[in-house]
Parts: sequence; C-alpha cells; structure tokens
Amino acid sequence: MRAYCTGCGPLPRRRKADTLQACGGGSPGAESMPGSSMRILVLIHLLAVIVWVGGMFFAHVCLRPVAAEQLPPPQRLPLLSAVLGRFFNAVSIAIVAILATGLWRFGELSGLPIPWRWHAMAGIGALMIVIYLVILLNYYPRLKAAVAAQDWPAGGAAMNVIRPLVLVNLNLGVLTVAVALLGG
Repeated sequence: MRAYCTGCGPLPRRRKADTLQACGGGSPGAESMPGSSMRILVLIHLLAVIVWVGGMFFAHVCLRPVAAEQLPPPQRLPLLSAVLGRFFNAVSIAIVAILATGLWRFGELSGLPIPWRWHAMAGIGALMIVIYLVILLNYYPRLKAAVAAQDWPAGGAAMNVIRPLVLVNLNLGVLTVAVALLGG
C-alpha cells in the first residue's frame, strides 16, 4: 500500500521507515530536517503570511474607512502615510521570511514531486510581491511627497491607486491561504 500524507498527497514509494522520515507532518522530503524544525519553519512562514494578509485586511477594511469618515484629508493622509510606512516595513520583513522558508521547503523536496498547491502558492505569492513593489516603489513615494508638501489632492490620488491594489493583494492572499488549506 502506498503511503499518503494528508498535507501532501501520495508519497514516493519507499520502505516504511524511509516514508516516515520523508514526511515531516505534512511536508514530504524532510529527510534533512527533523519534524520539529520543519514545524518551526512552517510556523515562521505562516506568521509572515498572517502579518501581510492580516495587515492588509486591517488597513483596508477597518482603518481606512473609519479614517475617511472621521478625518479630513489634512489629518487622514498623514495618518495613512505613517501607518503604511510602518506596515510596509513589516511586510518587507515578512516577504523575506516567506521567500526564505518557502524556498527552503522547496529545497527539502530535492527530487521528490512538489505538490501542485506549492506551485500555485509560489505563483500567486510572486504576483503579490510584484503588486507590493509597485505600491512601495511607485505610489507610496507619491503619497509621502504629497503629504510632505501638504498637497492633499495629490495624496488622495496616490491613495486612490494604492487602495485597489491593496484590495487585489488582499484577495490574492486569501486565495493563497485557501489553496494551501483546501487544495487537496
């Protein structure tokens, strides 16, 4: 009977003792990393995803609408610029953690079949990083410059581009989590 991992699917044909070594609790190919170390790697990966996706949810669904309702542009835009600055610093660190842990896990498979979900997560994650970089390198500097110059229409214009891009990334982040958990 072929070994099957609930997190990864069918495992390569091996002796039973090798199969148990090959799957670190939902992670095939963990021969070079003990199960508890692999779990720590997955924990770091998930915490970084939570920071990024959860932060987008908070900013888009909770903070921005209330700020838009209660604060005029001369107060709202400096607040949002400062919050986004801190958030983007955290996301940059999270992306490094996501890439490092994700690539490590891919490397751990070394020749074994990689689950399709991992490819999907990597592809969606790459698109999210591109969108993040467009915001960080193009539109966020415009927002900061507008706030520094107290040019509220220009700051509003920058936010009007940032907001839908964050919504796209939020939806992609939720899709990635769904693929990870429901991908079969």
